[in-house]
Amino acid sequence: MLKIGVLALQGAVIEHIRAIEACGEQAVAVKKVEQLADLDGLIIPGGESTTMRKLIDVYELMEPLKEFAASGKPMFGTCAGLILLANHLVDYDQPHLGVMDVKVERNSFGRQKDSFETELSIVDVANDFPAVFIRAPHIVDAGENVEVLAKYDGRIVLAREGQYLGCSFHPELTDDHRLTKYFVGMVQEYKNLA
Repeated sequence: MLKIGVLALQGAVIEHIRAIEACGEQAVAVKKVEQLADLDGLIIPGGESTTMRKLIDVYELMEPLKEFAASGKPMFGTCAGLILLANHLVDYDQPHLGVMDVKVERNSFGRQKDSFETELSIVDVANDFPAVFIRAPHIVDAGENVEVLAKYDGRIVLAREGQYLGCSFHPELTDDHRLTKYFVGMVQEYKNLA
């Protein structure tokens, strides 16, 4: 059984834990640096990216998260998690973790009241994936090694670069666990090679 962590500082933590468990794997709510060592993969959930960054600094998790990324273990950022993974942010000088070669714009689908649900066609996952967008960012630009897996309205909303998976929406807020299963597959792939 794989052990997949969910960064549990803020945001949709419980929902991601349920999704991982629904895929038959062990989920861990990560709040301490020492928990990272035992994990096979890590999900950085949606929430409020500025608040999440402050809490990452308070709990002294920034360097350990960068080390986790450098180890080659898969990471999946959803919504705010995508913002944290990106190496470029529109209207910001500094990225947060800066590990995924994408440029991301925050709140690009509007405010909370503009939240919506739609069906997406996702490469290697589904033609009819229910995607929930809440104050969602989008990928403005993707590096040459980044594979675009889904677009909505011409905007990139899901992409993969090697061990990193980043999406604009909240796959954990539905009962469809196919995207979480895709990430579990990435983690298994890494573990088989390690």
